[in-house]
Formats: sequence, C-alpha cells, structure tokens
Amino acid sequence: MPADLALVEGVRHALAEAADPERAVGQQAYMKSVMPYRGVTLPALWKLLRPLLAEHPPGSRADWEATVRELWDHAAFREERYAATALVQHPAAKPWRDGEALPLARHLIVTGAWWDHVDELAVHLVGEALRADPDVVRPVLVAWATDDELWLRRTSVMCQVGAKGDVDVALLRLAIEANVDDRTFWLRKAIGWALRDHARADPDWVRAEVARLGDRLSGLSRREALKHLSPA
Repeated sequence: MPADLALVEGVRHALAEAADPERAVGQQAYMKSVMPYRGVTLPALWKLLRPLLAEHPPGSRADWEATVRELWDHAAFREERYAATALVQHPAAKPWRDGEALPLARHLIVTGAWWDHVDELAVHLVGEALRADPDVVRPVLVAWATDDELWLRRTSVMCQVGAKGDVDVALLRLAIEANVDDRTFWLRKAIGWALRDHARADPDWVRAEVARLGDRLSGLSRREALKHLSPA
C-alpha cells in the first residue's frame, strides 16, 4: 500500500513553517548530527504533530509502515525522523507493534544509529512487540544481544525499560551478560539504565545482579543501577 503522502507533506510543510535556522545550528551541533535540523523544539514539534497525526490515523499495517518509511528514509531534516517515530507510536498502530514489526524496527535502529532515535524505538516499538508477541520477539532479541551492530545490542539491553512487573528477567540478564564486558559508553549506560528502571519493580533482584556481576560491571553501570536504591 502507498504511504499517506498527505500526512508526509503536512509534516514537512509544518516543519518548514516553524523553522528557526539559528536554533537549528545549535541543535545539529549538540546532537553531532550529519542530518540538519529545522530548529523546532521538541514541545513545539509535538504540538504541531498532534493534529496532523489525529487527522491521518493509519488505516492498515501496510499504510502505517509505508508512511513511517517515507518520512524516515527520505527525511531531509532530523525532525522528520522524529515525526516518523511519533507515527510508530500512534495509538491506532498498537496492534501492529508486534513480532511482524521487527524488520521495520531493525531498519530504523540500524539507519538511525544514535541514542535519540534508538532509545525511543527500543522502548516504544521493540519493547511493546516483546510483550505482545514474546515467542517471536524473544529469540530475535537474544540474537541482537550479540549482534555486530552496537545499536541493536543497546536495544536488546534496554527494550524492557518501563515494563515494570512484566520484565522478562532471564532475557534482561542474558542481554546484560552478553554486553557487560563491552566498555562502550552506550552499552554501559544502557545496562545501568535498564537495571535502574527494573529496581523500581524488584530492587532485591537488581542488588543481587550488581553483586553477581561484581567488577565486570563498569562504574557507570553500577552507579546508574544503584542510583535510587538504599543499602540492602
């Protein structure tokens, strides 16, 4: 099915109207982005996207994916990719955030390859897909945990952030174990963030994992994991 070009053009027009070239320079420098910005702040972006997304709900999985890919793959400005991520999270698309969405998720993660894109997709696409379709998604995440692509590994570690009591702790442990010896900042931070988040639901499990991993756990990961925990 074709992309919703009315939505795509609406997004591009709204961004052009709201552009602030001076702010855009600073945003691009801060994010170390090759792709330029329009200079639209995130609150302003969500405000302009809200009526557009309400007016153009995706009617089918194929329409939804085609429109996400059109916004993403043909983006001239980074905010267009933020709009694609917002469309990924559209309430009407909830039934499609499942195992069948993993090829789309992988494409967006690998081509996005930076924390602002990947973290949203990890939590709001891959994490939802895991809870909706665990038998399909779990084996993929096991493979991603040792993939050559850094951002897929980060996704495997942190995709359950926000899942509260629904965390698959065996999968979380596997993803952390596969990456705990990697000194890459993005993985050390992800491990700490994932443990810190799960500590809200099961602080004793997190304390035990931190103790079990011992010196293999980086200082950054340990500080993040224990950030809001009192001593046992």
